[in-house]
Amino acid sequence: MTLSTFSASIKAKTLELGFSKVGITRAEELGEEGSRLREWLNRGYDGTMEWMKRTAEKRTHPRLLMPSARSIVSVALNYYTPHTHSENPNIGKISRYAWGDDYHDVLYEKLVQLFSWIKEQCPEAEGKICVDANPAMDKVWAERAGLGWIGKHSNLITREFGSWVFLGELFLNLELAYDTDLVPDHCGTCTACLEACPTHAIVEPYVVDSRLCISYATIECKDEILGIDTEQWIMGCDICQDVCPWSRFSKETKEEQFQPREGNLTPLLEELARMSEGEFAQRFKGSAIKRPKHRGFIRNVKAVLKKREG
Repeated sequence: MTLSTFSASIKAKTLELGFSKVGITRAEELGEEGSRLREWLNRGYDGTMEWMKRTAEKRTHPRLLMPSARSIVSVALNYYTPHTHSENPNIGKISRYAWGDDYHDVLYEKLVQLFSWIKEQCPEAEGKICVDANPAMDKVWAERAGLGWIGKHSNLITREFGSWVFLGELFLNLELAYDTDLVPDHCGTCTACLEACPTHAIVEPYVVDSRLCISYATIECKDEILGIDTEQWIMGCDICQDVCPWSRFSKETKEEQFQPREGNLTPLLEELARMSEGEFAQRFKGSAIKRPKHRGFIRNVKAVLKKREG
């Protein structure tokens, strides 16, 4: 089987497993992208995410992550559902990426199936699956694989689904046929995301200062006091993606596990604030909402309640 034929078969299988887009790129050191990452870290834009600094070299050198890596299969999975956030002040807002089941689990399982199929075709194949928690530059690899471009809000934008896609990679020790048709930057002169961000976290096009970002404040930040107005957001934030003109191309996901769980669209703040740690664990089992843990989540809820009460 030729490289191009096998690569085409891998792509076909990837789409058969339910992924929305797939591309293949060479596993090589990231030059310009690595320099941008180091500059971002030097500016302190990672906030308290110290693990970003610790893993910076692995992010820019794929073979530090997997020594035998030769190719990277980059995948995208549409997660958009046509629901809207409530403006009721008694309701907390949860980012749409966390409405359904935890995407880490969904993508990981699909990539396991893909790698198992590849092993059947090529027993000498070695692989490493990366889904967010691993030190891989998801957006960079997706852009290099031709899935889309990184927009001014720093999210990957696809022409078919806007930015409502989860990303993951399968690192392989195999030489494959690589995609060379990159998607050009279609942001143009648009600055909708910069203008809409209530905390001005997008400090310049393509650069986000995490310390000012509502998503960072409600998910990653470990400080007791958030320091910024999170409005009604208690888990993540969708503002910059909602206002992006490319969001008009959103299509409802075919993945049932991303449909909103009961209570995630319109969670009552007062009810959430009373949740015990056990109740939190039970209600959000298998959900990305568990990311900030009980303490962080209740902190977020109480911050919104405090603002509402004036």
